Amino acid sequence: MTELLSLSVAIFAGLMMTRIMNIWKLPDVTAYLVAGVLIGPSLIGSLAIPGLGFASYEELDGLGLISDVALGFIAFSIGNEFRLSQLRETGKQATVIGILQAVFTTLLVDAALVIFHFIAPEVLSLPAAITLGAIAAATAPAATLMVVRQYKAKGPVTDLLLPIVALDDAVGLVLFAVSFGIAEALGSGSVDAFSVAVNPLLEILGSLVLGALAGWVLTLLERLFHSNRNRVAMTIGFVFLTVALSKLDLPLGKATLGFSPLLVCMMLGSVFCNLCPLSDEIMERADKWSSPLMVLFFVLSGAELELGVFAKLSSVLIGLVYILSRCLGKYFGARESSRMMGCEHKVVKYLGITLWPQAGVALGMCVTASQLPDGALIRNIVLFAVLVYELAGPVMTKWALTKAGDIKPKSDEILHRREKKLAAVGK
Repeated sequence: MTELLSLSVAIFAGLMMTRIMNIWKLPDVTAYLVAGVLIGPSLIGSLAIPGLGFASYEELDGLGLISDVALGFIAFSIGNEFRLSQLRETGKQATVIGILQAVFTTLLVDAALVIFHFIAPEVLSLPAAITLGAIAAATAPAATLMVVRQYKAKGPVTDLLLPIVALDDAVGLVLFAVSFGIAEALGSGSVDAFSVAVNPLLEILGSLVLGALAGWVLTLLERLFHSNRNRVAMTIGFVFLTVALSKLDLPLGKATLGFSPLLVCMMLGSVFCNLCPLSDEIMERADKWSSPLMVLFFVLSGAELELGVFAKLSSVLIGLVYILSRCLGKYFGARESSRMMGCEHKVVKYLGITLWPQAGVALGMCVTASQLPDGALIRNIVLFAVLVYELAGPVMTKWALTKAGDIKPKSDEILHRREKKLAAVGK
């Protein structure tokens, strides 16, 4: 009962915070995250009042299923952006830009942190610097997608943004696996070829195959039903099933076949939207069903942010270098690669800013990085960066999409009509 009360308080707090943040015209994602920080273990939750917030991070860990399922729906929705009709126009550009900006960001963050290492080797080790550089490639598809949905963004920047954010997961996995393997080798003096090359490739290929197979099976099963209500229920059940299957780890000799939930669910959505003629309407209805789940996901994400990372000056200093170099890497990497691909001026100018948000995938990489001697330091730095990115990133994404013209301001007629409705309700 206490858990249900806490979840209801989380939804209520997130929704009410949007009304407060609306005064400054901030995105709903930022409001949900702020609400989560307030009711999390760092603030109100520390009062340990049953049902009023979350008293411990262990309690939040027990609600991980909600975050897993929410990320599954987010990835499923992003898969809808990989329709063949759209990819014929932007597929090549998105692929090249997605790979180049991720690699450039990793190299730039690596360079900045390696310099920091040589200045203060007792504060940051070389393996930690290299690992953080790879983590920098990852973005936050959830925050980006929510901003796009809330403001109904549409245009050349958005058309490239969503496929690139989805590709970042695959590119980030490869970069992280290679960098982590090098970091381990620096510590042990030997290189494990499976951890550097084989395992990440198996994870990416396995995730794409599993997601494609699930999408094909879902399309076949949808034909058995004539009611959209039943089709939506089948789709939701398949997202649940796909998330569950993606948690499997299958040993293959010396290698291990693991799966990325984001990649699997993204491929599920991509194959389904291209094979099923009714996919547009079904996916739109599934998105509406998952709306409360999205609120919970971001509120819980905010509650998981540990304000205690500000207590260590070393973490803050390294975090500032990480944040600044990553922002520069994303901006200039996207700018130069989009210019190389002949994109419009507005894409060249604003795309990189929309890639700043960072969250779940980066924190997932931290779990693996915890095996390093400086694993705790890496986690604190990424937590500090995520706190900054998650609060400021959606705001910057909204600003960039607005300046690019993808987010259109509401007309005076719409605003006047809304005011009349609110006035009528008040009476």
